[in-house]
Amino acid sequence: MTSTNALRDIEELPDLGITLSDGCRLSTRVWRPKDAETDPVPVILEYLPYRKRDGTCARDALTHPYFAKRGYACLRVDMRGNGDSDGLMEDEYTRQELDDAVEVIEWAAAQPWCNGNVGMMGISWGGFNSLQVAAMQPEALKAIITLCSTVDRFADDIHYKGGALLNENLGWGATMWSYSSRAPDPALRPDDWREIWLDRLKNEPFLPQVWLRHQRRDAYWRHGSVCEDFGAIKARVLAVGGWSDSYKNAVPQLVEQVPGAKGIVGPWVHKYPHFAVPEPRIGFLQEALRWWDRWLKGIDTGVEGDPEYRAYLMDGVRPATWYTERPGRWITEQGGATAHLPVETWHLGDGTLSRETPGALSITVDSPADCGAASGEYCAIWLGPELPGDQRGDDAFSACFDSVPAAHDMDIVGAPAIRLRLSADRPQGQIAVRLNHIHPDGASTRITYGVLNLSHRDSPASPEPLVPGQSYDIALDLDHIAYRLPAGHRLRVAISSAYWPLLWPAPERAAVTLQSGQVDLPLRPAATDAEWVFPEPDAEAPWQTETLREGRNIRRSEIDHATGEVHLVIEDDFGKLRDADHGLISGTIARERWSIHPDSPTSARGECHWTDELERDGIRLRTETFSAMWSDADSFHLSARLEAYENDELVYDRDVRDTIARDNL
Repeated sequence: MTSTNALRDIEELPDLGITLSDGCRLSTRVWRPKDAETDPVPVILEYLPYRKRDGTCARDALTHPYFAKRGYACLRVDMRGNGDSDGLMEDEYTRQELDDAVEVIEWAAAQPWCNGNVGMMGISWGGFNSLQVAAMQPEALKAIITLCSTVDRFADDIHYKGGALLNENLGWGATMWSYSSRAPDPALRPDDWREIWLDRLKNEPFLPQVWLRHQRRDAYWRHGSVCEDFGAIKARVLAVGGWSDSYKNAVPQLVEQVPGAKGIVGPWVHKYPHFAVPEPRIGFLQEALRWWDRWLKGIDTGVEGDPEYRAYLMDGVRPATWYTERPGRWITEQGGATAHLPVETWHLGDGTLSRETPGALSITVDSPADCGAASGEYCAIWLGPELPGDQRGDDAFSACFDSVPAAHDMDIVGAPAIRLRLSADRPQGQIAVRLNHIHPDGASTRITYGVLNLSHRDSPASPEPLVPGQSYDIALDLDHIAYRLPAGHRLRVAISSAYWPLLWPAPERAAVTLQSGQVDLPLRPAATDAEWVFPEPDAEAPWQTETLREGRNIRRSEIDHATGEVHLVIEDDFGKLRDADHGLISGTIARERWSIHPDSPTSARGECHWTDELERDGIRLRTETFSAMWSDADSFHLSARLEAYENDELVYDRDVRDTIARDNL
């Protein structure tokens, strides 16, 4: 049969309590049909630390009532230690977090208004823990929808990439330092909000201290990495991602490894695809409803016959730090994602990239420490000018290998693989490899990229320093992509020995000598028409707010001509709003500054400062959180400060300082 999904009247519960076995109460916002007690429905769980009362309200309003009206109970749960819930949070994806989720699922399945079937959905953190909880196989969990997530916490999260330290490790640590410092809404916890808040402030971890103590792929990172055992995932998986996001690789990996999994990758940044940019958006809610109806209600919606992989093939366009739209078309693959697609091997020559095998190379790459200025944000999320811009400045500091103009359109679909033979003059070093689209006038658009800490060349679990002057064969995959190079345009492989401010630099400036190289390009036969058409996006009514301060996004590069230092300044003012329903006022400003001298890797410094405001009935709460990181040749140095104010009076403050030895990094 097929689903009619006649709309049902729904109710919303702003603070349903779920009490766990240890007595911890989790605050839950619920949307469900009013008649669910007499006509039980499946549950859709979204389980996050990002504050349902003032953090995820905008996307919750668009999404959860839609499913509820169509016969689902949607639970938006604040994790332990966050938002309006009890307890303390120690880290991301802890055993406690996942065990709590299993308890929530068991609790939900046992409610009289639930039919016993549960689905789990989430983007980013919620996408991660949906996969991780699915691998724990709670009986009631029948299906998940994971968006913008990863299967390998060490290889593809915000901490490390190719064994190199991402600056997002500090940036996201600063974000959580801020998020977890916020108080519950006094209206929901009138008797104990202050006690809960102060307890959080006293116990809140500064997570970069934890993450930086694990500089290799050890048991800490294997925990929660579902690639350790894809077979543990029995729930049905729909995986969704975006080419403008950092999490590009999980969707094809899940499609290839998890039986029955389906994948969708669009042109989007780190957002749900019914309101994401760049456009085109899709009818994600309709697609999700087909998934839920099939696996939670047993209705034949045809999802099993959908292509296993649906990807948006982007037309090659000029470089820009922001796009509102990407032209292209949807393509489909039925037998897996991309592993079965044909591959051509192209060789690096003396500045050339061709199918012909060249003679021996001897090209030295010795990039200044500030090479990488056009890399963009690692995870584009805040809707500012965060995407990689024109690569010509970085290309000038790189070894570049160019093809002849393409005779016809080339559709690159998959993960290009790079193989190099090289040596270095220092025991520690790194490379960044970019596949770029070169326009007839010389403009350079980054198609995809990969990075490698050269001490991780053989194993991310057991890194070893280089022997200066010794030759090594190395291999790395670039991120998955679906991109059309137009006829008459050229491909470029650009290789640099630094990639700031995306990567923290090696302890010394290391020159790398390339002796040979090749790239395996996944080239799909050119698509002539759209191979899939999604419905237009649908959504419920937007979150109703009163704007008290407009938001704005700034990304500014500076050069100090007296010292030679270069700086990247980022200011994301998310504005200040009053919730039109319950009246809570909230506002946030995030600031980052990344500094380095081109000649000195150990001059690198990152600084973050967040301001968070919460106001309710004459209570004005504010936290100011600060963090910084710098290094010398042997160690990383961290500092952090937390200040909490009630009605402009300082009620709590704490300082953190730490030094952590470098481990082949």
